[in-house]
Amino acid sequence: MADSSVLYPYQKRYLQDTSRFKAGMWSRQVGKTFTTTLEAVIDVLEAEAAGRLARWTILSVSRDRALDAMDSGVKVHLRAFRAAFEALDIPFAADEIAHMVKLPGGSYIRAIASKPATARGMSDNLILDEFAHHQDNRQIWTALFPVISKPGLKLRVISTPNGRGDKFYEIMTGPDTLFSRHVVTIHDAVADGLPRNIIELRRGIGDPVAWAQEFECQFIDSASAWLPFDLIDGCESEDAGQIADNGKPPVFVGMDFAARGDLTVIAVLARVGDVLWLIDLIEMREAKFSEQLARLADVFNAHRVIAAALDQTGMGEMPVEEAQRRHGANRVHGVLFTLAAKLEMATALKEAMEDRRLRLPAGNIALRADLHAVRRVAGPTGIPRLVAERDASGHADRFWALALAVTAARDAADGGPYAYTPVPMGERCRFPQRGAW
Repeated sequence: MADSSVLYPYQKRYLQDTSRFKAGMWSRQVGKTFTTTLEAVIDVLEAEAAGRLARWTILSVSRDRALDAMDSGVKVHLRAFRAAFEALDIPFAADEIAHMVKLPGGSYIRAIASKPATARGMSDNLILDEFAHHQDNRQIWTALFPVISKPGLKLRVISTPNGRGDKFYEIMTGPDTLFSRHVVTIHDAVADGLPRNIIELRRGIGDPVAWAQEFECQFIDSASAWLPFDLIDGCESEDAGQIADNGKPPVFVGMDFAARGDLTVIAVLARVGDVLWLIDLIEMREAKFSEQLARLADVFNAHRVIAAALDQTGMGEMPVEEAQRRHGANRVHGVLFTLAAKLEMATALKEAMEDRRLRLPAGNIALRADLHAVRRVAGPTGIPRLVAERDASGHADRFWALALAVTAARDAADGGPYAYTPVPMGERCRFPQRGAW
């Protein structure tokens, strides 16, 4: 039905693939949204001609992107086919707007900004436009996949890469996949006739990492990530979390408090030889401080805890003071999250991982995401700052709990048999001098 003379061979190959699940990882500016919206338009026009209904929803990274997919994609194709349609903007999911074209027979294509909430309650064919760049794309995936469980509905996932470790990376690289996968680099597109000056584009972007990701479709682990995925991969072990507590090895604890929104996380590390093993990662959301302290007490009761480092920033003042009263200020250390302290803790964590003195459970997706979420940015004085975007799963809380635990282990004594006498509440906590692992 489409005029193939206006399409390049890589676009024709994509359109000719009628797989139910199809993914495209395409370079910037080679027409991935144009081609995918053309597929949706052809489908609704064929349905209209046959007296059937066809409905498509485009989930875009933003409202502006959704509008552009309609104006520069869907409407352009419909006008090229001289098809009758009505353009509508209708309220959708709270304050969101759905941009829609509706055909006389009832078929439609609509585009909306992507959020987990907007992905629920639909029963349409779906296009995930620039999916690697959607915020919380794992949660969006969980919300939307049941949408296309009805036999016959199609799913299209298109994007340029955005680093390793997200859902799009899994779709494009996983060995066991439902998807028919298409990869089009700028070199592939130019070889198929797309008029682009590769040398000029490379010089213009001026960044080899950005060029590799945006135009050559390479999954680049951003240079700003404090803990690259390669480093995280090297510390994962199937045995982590299963280390027996025989002989009561020395244990070190890190705890990141939260009152609302973010997670409270307790990281529990056991030292075996010169290696720290993550044997437990306790997560609580919306828990009262009494519940958080009770879980910490469980850890002290179950293990031979040598030292614990707790987040004392802001709301952490009271629970740290109470934890010191219960377990001894010589074992419980409050840490104020100043810029310098955060950098020191993050450095301790990174060095432990680089030296392979830390073992993490394999396949813990939430932990991997948190560890990779912390980014290094330049501060106004040139001193680096560590930042992490807040999302629905927290604010890199697992990262900081683990960094606190590693710092506690680094700063503690040699970890031999430990005896202590509780000290009066409020006595200033002092760690032993920094020693060897």
